[in-house]
Amino acid sequence: MATASRPRTTDTVMSGADVVVESLIAHGVDVIFAYPGGASMPLHQSLTRYADQIRTILPRHEQGGAFAAQGYARTTGRIGVCMGTSGPGALNLVTAIADAKLDSIPLLVLTGQVGTSVIGTDAFQETPMVEVCRGITKHHYLVTDPADIARVMREAFHIATTGRPGPVLVDLPKNIQVAQLVPDFAAPMNLPGYRPEVRRAHPEQIAQVAAAIKRAKRPVIYAGGGVISAGASEELRELARRTGIPVTMTLMGLGAYPADGPLSLDMLGMHGSVYANYAVDEADLLLALGVRFDDRVTGKVSAFAEHGFIVHIDVDPSELNKNKVVHIPIVADIKEALGQLNKIVEAPTADLGPWHDRIAEWKREDPFAFDTNYPGILAQEAIAELSRLTAKRDTIITVGVGQHQMWAAQFYQFRRPRTWISSSGLGTMGFGLPAAMGAKVAHPDALVVDIDGDGSILMNIQELATCTCEDIPVKVLLLNNQHLGMVVQWEDRFFKGNRAHTYLGPINNPEAAGKGDGISPQSRYPDFVMIARGFGWQAETVSEKQDLEGALLRLIDAPGPAILDVQVPYQEQVLPMIPSGMTVRDLIKR
Repeated sequence: MATASRPRTTDTVMSGADVVVESLIAHGVDVIFAYPGGASMPLHQSLTRYADQIRTILPRHEQGGAFAAQGYARTTGRIGVCMGTSGPGALNLVTAIADAKLDSIPLLVLTGQVGTSVIGTDAFQETPMVEVCRGITKHHYLVTDPADIARVMREAFHIATTGRPGPVLVDLPKNIQVAQLVPDFAAPMNLPGYRPEVRRAHPEQIAQVAAAIKRAKRPVIYAGGGVISAGASEELRELARRTGIPVTMTLMGLGAYPADGPLSLDMLGMHGSVYANYAVDEADLLLALGVRFDDRVTGKVSAFAEHGFIVHIDVDPSELNKNKVVHIPIVADIKEALGQLNKIVEAPTADLGPWHDRIAEWKREDPFAFDTNYPGILAQEAIAELSRLTAKRDTIITVGVGQHQMWAAQFYQFRRPRTWISSSGLGTMGFGLPAAMGAKVAHPDALVVDIDGDGSILMNIQELATCTCEDIPVKVLLLNNQHLGMVVQWEDRFFKGNRAHTYLGPINNPEAAGKGDGISPQSRYPDFVMIARGFGWQAETVSEKQDLEGALLRLIDAPGPAILDVQVPYQEQVLPMIPSGMTVRDLIKR
């Protein structure tokens, strides 16, 4: 989280923009991703005066900057900060704001705004950002009095980083930025009704949970992103060690428990493991920690874990009994609650050996797998090989959205929290490359790889320029099938294979349209190697199995930004799959 602000006592007169930047620095911000424009110029001018204390990174699109701020926040747990000008600049941030809201990411979004005297007149580049973002922020401000800036900034940091984290918007009219004032950096916050103190579970509730564990015969832990955001991964692992309870994770929760741990069930849900979904379906106790019972996990909610006694612990009271009515709902900080539980919990009285054996049998029968005899390269194979080659390195993986995202969740082995960065709730294509950029800025010594798809990367491909010009040496493993693969999969499964604008290659190439895995590298369009080299990246393409390992090693060891374009077939599908709104009994294995 952000460090506590350092109240100033100076009587120095400064501009509103300087007050904003001083507030950023006081809260420990060391980088901002900001794209300038007419209504935010005073803020950018101020940033140049504080360049020795805060780094300003110029993205090539505001959305790219906001996703980079998310990459910074998701990998550090600290607040990410981004900024755009009024009107189109501010609106380009909206998707990333909604994304941060759904995934509970602490984000401070600063936007320039037209002067207060012309607000509401349809002035040039005016949009009502507070109204636009009202439903997708944790809180939002339009500052109309320069004397409020210091207080508003304190409140924004406090709100974004406490309780359930989320995005906060601060809209700053241009005349407020240039106004001269003596700021009161110690002005008290004014947040009636907002009391995000650490919520402690009642000892009686923890005792009930411990008792439920003791009598369980087929228990499962269902861990989500809330475990990671609470910094409770160690407490989760301790609970698993003490009780022998198997652990499955949501897409957001990957890394909370190590994928190669003895009790790991990997991911559950629509494209989760067969064994995780079977285990949850047969569990007599489900410990739901920092989850929201998302529809991509539950399928048909009424049938999800219908045989189990359910405990749900979450910091946000609005999530309890929202999607799934549970037996023991507990509003609490997960780290604190698990700390209490680990002090008193005992292993189940029943021998869990038969339960573990049953799960092991499911794992043997239906592991995550792919066709190792395929003569070319499958996306799953490329990801599994990357996982093998980077297993002992400090590695952070980001992804776009689509089939490659699900395959990365299935085949990359995540062992630590905050090393898997995915747009999970909103599912935003174009997320992977800029998120990798922000992660690399936050962790300059780590290997940061964006596993992306050709459809997804095109949505923010301009950030290749940012990586080159700002010296941010991220790597991209591009799984190129010339199609919107996940939509194609649904077309094949549910629409009789009718192609409805999901082919990304040249429409005047019927051979390519009909034989996705038969296209020669020369006929692939666009040419990502040429594009990347035009932006100053190291780039190569690979299509033969025997060339994959060497190409991956060159990607990993490249001194600067590098991309490996891997030619993969479009017919491959992400399996297993539980169709939307259905149950584990409808699970598709092949």
